[in-house]
Amino acid sequence: MLDKNGIAKRIAQEVKDGYYVNLGIGIPTLVANFVRDDIDVEFQSENGVLGMGPFPFEGEEDADIINAGKQTITTLPGASFFDSATSFAMIRGQHVDLTILGAMEVAQNGDIANWKIPGKMVKGMGGAMDLVASAENIIVAMLHTNRAGDSKLLKKCTLPLTGVGCVKKIVTNLAVLEVTLRGFKLLERAPGVSVEEIQKATEGTLFFDGEVPEMQL
Repeated sequence: MLDKNGIAKRIAQEVKDGYYVNLGIGIPTLVANFVRDDIDVEFQSENGVLGMGPFPFEGEEDADIINAGKQTITTLPGASFFDSATSFAMIRGQHVDLTILGAMEVAQNGDIANWKIPGKMVKGMGGAMDLVASAENIIVAMLHTNRAGDSKLLKKCTLPLTGVGCVKKIVTNLAVLEVTLRGFKLLERAPGVSVEEIQKATEGTLFFDGEVPEMQL
């Protein structure tokens, strides 16, 4: 089973040379720490940063340099800062190659719910709606089940939707899954996790072809 850093490390394998990547709040922000050194990647944050680097070491934080989740970040040589209008023009204009988001629920048809739990105060949807409406390649980083042990990979989302039919791939603490017309296709399983455990933790339709390999991290 993976921890949050393990999920981020596996997703970092999906980042290709030359990509422009938007990192959502939560686990996705960790991905920048694990991208290969031999590829050139530009990380974009919707609050107006292009060229984010790894998180700063303790004592080296600059409170004026933050990501969309208000976490202190580092920037790489050549990084730029700009207003929200420019940032969202990048997103809505489909100039971002890969979007990595967290989620509360994902449905087997690719619907995502990641912004609101009814009855709880939230600041708003933020840029999530623009991202899921504009991005063609969305990977979700999430835990497979909630604290009560209930599945978060569902036949149909129960929470208010952020986007419809937009998620392409999911990396959880248990598995890597692809969203298909048949449901969740199991591609890889986390170290030490069996296919049976993944099936038990998945409410939505789950299928696989042949033997499911273990993740290589």
